[in-house]
Formats: sequence, C-alpha cells, structure tokens
Amino acid sequence: MKSKIIKFVSITAFALLSFSTFGLADEVVPQKPVRVFIFAGQSNMVGSDSKASDIDKFPPFAGLGSPQQNIRFSYCIGRENKLTSNGWNALGPVNNVVGPELSFARKVANDSNGPIAIIKCAAGGTHLGGDWNPDNPSGFKMFPLAVDLVRKSLAELDRQKIEYQLEGFMWHQGENDMFNEQYMANYGENLKNFVQNWRDELDAPELKFFVGELCTKTIWGMDLRPRMYAISVGQKSVTSTDPRVTYVPTSHVGVEIGGGVGLHYHYGTLGQLEHGINYANAYLKSVGVKPEQRAQLSRLPYADKSPVKLFVLAGHRNMEGERAFTQNLSHDPDRKKLLRNQNQIPFRYQLGGGYLASKNWEPLGPTGYYDTFGPELSFGEALRKTKDNIAIAKFTHSGSQIVDWTPEGSKAKSRNLYPQFIQFIKDSISDLKTRGHTVELEGIFYHVGENDMSFGPFRQQSPAWIEALIRQSRIDLKQPDLRWFVFQQPPTDHEQVNSIDVTAELARVSKADPNWIHVRAFDLPKQDKQLVLDESGIIALGNLMAVEYQNAEN
Repeated sequence: MKSKIIKFVSITAFALLSFSTFGLADEVVPQKPVRVFIFAGQSNMVGSDSKASDIDKFPPFAGLGSPQQNIRFSYCIGRENKLTSNGWNALGPVNNVVGPELSFARKVANDSNGPIAIIKCAAGGTHLGGDWNPDNPSGFKMFPLAVDLVRKSLAELDRQKIEYQLEGFMWHQGENDMFNEQYMANYGENLKNFVQNWRDELDAPELKFFVGELCTKTIWGMDLRPRMYAISVGQKSVTSTDPRVTYVPTSHVGVEIGGGVGLHYHYGTLGQLEHGINYANAYLKSVGVKPEQRAQLSRLPYADKSPVKLFVLAGHRNMEGERAFTQNLSHDPDRKKLLRNQNQIPFRYQLGGGYLASKNWEPLGPTGYYDTFGPELSFGEALRKTKDNIAIAKFTHSGSQIVDWTPEGSKAKSRNLYPQFIQFIKDSISDLKTRGHTVELEGIFYHVGENDMSFGPFRQQSPAWIEALIRQSRIDLKQPDLRWFVFQQPPTDHEQVNSIDVTAELARVSKADPNWIHVRAFDLPKQDKQLVLDESGIIALGNLMAVEYQNAEN
C-alpha cells in the first residue's frame, strides 16, 4: 500500500539542498535531536487572506515577518500553482502569507529546549474525503503529495547526519467537507483513517496529532452552524478516543474583518498568529510545560464577614478584548497604570468559553491569552473610586453568538454556553460566601454580540434571545430583580442588514423591564475596523459601564 500511494506524485525539481546553503553554514550541530512538526490542511492552514506586512500591527507578534534563522522550514503550499521550498529554508512567510507555523515555532523554541523544524503541506478548498483521502486520493491528491514532501525532507536531515524525532502533526481542515453530505457524515471515520495512515507511512505509531477546531467566529459559524457542528462532532469522535490526538480550540482567535458587513471566512493575519499560539500551547502542555501563572490573592482584601458587591461581565469579541493589546498602553503614562494589578479588586474569569480560566481569585489585571485586555480594567478602576469591597467575575467567548447564550441554545449543542455561564456565577457567589461574606450581585454587564449584528437572521432574533437569557437567568439565580446592563455598540451599517432596526427593537423590549438597562454605546472613539474595538474603544467601554452603573444607583 505504501509504494502504491507514493507513486501518485513526486514534487518536481525538489532538488534537496543543505540547510547551510541558506546562510547557516556556521551552525553548530545541535546536541538534542531536531523536533519535527508537520503542518497540514486547507485554507486556514495556508494562511489565506493574511499579509506578512501587517504582522507588526499586532505587538505580541512583532518581528515574525523576518526569517527565523534557527528554525528549519520545508514546504509545498497551494493547489494548481504550488510554492515549494526545494529543500530546507529558514522559517518565514511564504509569498507574503502568514501561517500558524510562524508564531508556533517562536513560542515552542522560547518555551522549551531543543531545535525544531517545520514541514508544511497545505492547499485551500481541499477535502479529507477526497484530496486528503489516504486510500483513494482524488482532486489535488494531497495525501501522497504530503507524504512525499515529508519523506524527502526527513531524508535530507538524514543526509546531513542530523538526528531528529517526529514530534507532532498539526491539522486544520474540514470546512470543505461540510459541503459534501457523505464527507460530512463520515468525517470522524475519515479522520481516524487519516491519522492511522500517517502513523503507518512514517513508521511512527505514537505520533501525536493536534486537530484544530473550525472557527465558529467566521460567517460559516452562523449561516452553516449545523454543518460546522457536524464536523466538530467528527473531530471529537477521534480526539476523545485516541489519547495521542488532541482537540485544539480556535473559535476565540481573531478573524479577518471583511468588506461589506465585516464578516469573513478566514482567520487573516491576527487570527493566524493566534492560531499558531493555540497549537503551541497544546503541544507544550502535552510535554509537561506549564504556562506562567498569574499572581493569586492569598487572602481577599475585605474585613471578615463584610458584604461584597459582585459585578459580572459577559459577552463576545469586545468584552473579551480581541484587539486591545497591553503593549499599546505601555508608552502612555495615563493609560499605563491600567496594566498594574489592582490588588483591592478580586477577579476571576473564564475566557474563550473555557479556553483560559482562573483557578482562584486574582488581583484585577490584564488576563487575555494574547496580551490582550477587556473593559474590566477601566471599569474596575472607575468603580473603586466610589465603592469598597467589590469583586469582578468575567465570562466571555468571542467565538459565540447570542443564540449560544440562550437557555435553549441551538442545534450545535456543544456551543451552548448558558449552563456554564450560570454555573460560573453561582460558583463565584458560593466561593465568596464560603469565605464568610454576604454577596450582593450588583448586576450583569453584557455586551451585545458583534457578529450577530452583521448577519440578518441573527440580528432579527437578537432582542428575543437576550430577553430569554435575562428572564431565565433571574429564575436560575433566584434573583427576580437582577439588573442587566446591556451595552450595544453602533450596529453594522450596511444595506444588507439596515432594514432590521435592532436598536429600536432592543429599546422596545427593554423598556418594559425596569431592571434591564439598555445602553447605546454610540460615542466610543472612532475605530479603524468594523465590529472590533481597539484599546481606546475598550477603555471607553469600561468607563461607560461604570457611569451607567452609578446612574442606576442614583
């Protein structure tokens, strides 16, 4: 079977060259084996709709547009017109496109010991059921192409007498399979077969695979929700049964802001860089490298048995702080102070639908998983000027839509956040009570889903969905007068959705509820992109939240 597969394709003029040819002649032979990682998949593995020239716009990833001379890179990327490395190069962008391997490699190299190498084979619009099918590859015959690339790349390491070990296989694919009923229904079995064939081909029975979630923040996460869910079920059928296959969440990463209504199909530059960090975190966890821990509060800053005012923050992209970077505050004396831990405000959180969660109460401070922050920093700073004994609990998922927060949820059952959200609030209250405090739940501060405003059917339904969320939360938390502060930034202004006056409808349904405060956050600083807020917008949103709370108190 192996020889039959390999006969399908051979990369033209691979012309294997030594790594030293590319300016690394003085490299010292490493003492540790080179850890080899394989990256494969379709367009969101290629890096479609990204630009290497934009990398430095995102401070955590500055410099990744330049070659990483200490990382070996061999690749074959594309469909009809393939881009090939013709041997090992230094890792860098290919054709001005950003792939997840750039940030992955830097983080893994920085956070663990030993040299690494990347082999990448990816092409947009390809199917696991067809192109990547090990038994009967069709279309662009990606499986035999990738096997040929990997074998030749490893053979060159052998020729150079460089010791190596196969360390992991990063896979992001599945969007195209959901358009074929048979491929979609059989995705789990096809993925299981794919994994086994790779292990057989490379004689690596324990090779670890890292399977990337299809991003639900894209437009397909809304208009093709049941199909995206079906692929995720297939993926998880493998990751839940094979201990060497890991499911890697990606729905919380940034997504390209497109034209028109702003929605897109691809991660784009920021999303690809964050996508790579997700793979790096998953790999590092698998080899026992623990992430750096934030400071914990050894004791809460309250007098014994004193009452505590608890504020709950909830929402999507901007409540999470998708494009607000801590580095962009560091040179501004007035805003830099927000980066300091506010030790008088205990803070707990669950971000990205559980991707990052606090283990205990921490001092309020930046907590985003990509050096980002949310409106809680300015909100907390403003609150403590007039209030004592406050605590903040934050629950967000930037890859969610409003329907995911409703008690009923949607057909994509695994995306339903309501039970987690309510339990998170209950746990926050319970922990404070266990420590001897009475708890006053001051309100839930919810920021309306940004993507929902760009997709007609969801924009139409959002007021009713929010109403259902508020109503049931009061029942489940046993607080019939619980205040909800619902913040709405200017909704998407485009002819495709402007016929739906969502602002007027939100105002109408909230008017009948004295404890539903609908806030039009329409005076935020001007933004460069639709949907998402930068640092100034996030800080302004936090300050507005504090003002609206004070107004409600008075």
